[in-house]
Amino acid sequence: MKDVFAKLLTDFLSTIVFLVVYLVTDNVVLATSVAIVGAVAQVIYSHIKGQPLGFMTYASLALVIVLGGATLLTNDPRFVLAKPSIAHFAIGAIMLKRGWMLRYMPPIVAETIPEYVTFAGYAWAALMFVLGAGTIAIALTGDLKLWAIYVSVVLLGAKLAAFAVQYLAFRILVTSRIRAARA
Repeated sequence: MKDVFAKLLTDFLSTIVFLVVYLVTDNVVLATSVAIVGAVAQVIYSHIKGQPLGFMTYASLALVIVLGGATLLTNDPRFVLAKPSIAHFAIGAIMLKRGWMLRYMPPIVAETIPEYVTFAGYAWAALMFVLGAGTIAIALTGDLKLWAIYVSVVLLGAKLAAFAVQYLAFRILVTSRIRAARA
């Protein structure tokens, strides 16, 4: 689990850096510039250390450079604010693959309620699309404080809530199926 969080931190480091610098300085140009430099430095550091980089890291770098560059050229922060939505749409599209979640489930869940796991995979895809659309809607307002709250609280809170609901539902479903099979 620690490895998963480390990879997520690596993939979204530039967004986190942007958010922190912006919240501290209230300067979009500085925050965007630091995020771009940070993303490039992250890739260079990983290459020097001989660490393999995943597709998400390169995609994140490209998005930071393109959208950050557009933000710097136009002085319009909405470009860089849209970056998390692109990641959510891409992840949502990947989650549309039937049964993608089964490999992440404990064997008892995957064997006992595979149809619910498949349904939950589609529900997660829908959640990613909704969160991505919400990110764009918030970015279009141009309100950076609202965007910062949405990205740091709403996006994370929605995913944690969905995980908790899924955990409880799967636990109840597995328990009831096992009891029914014993009876």
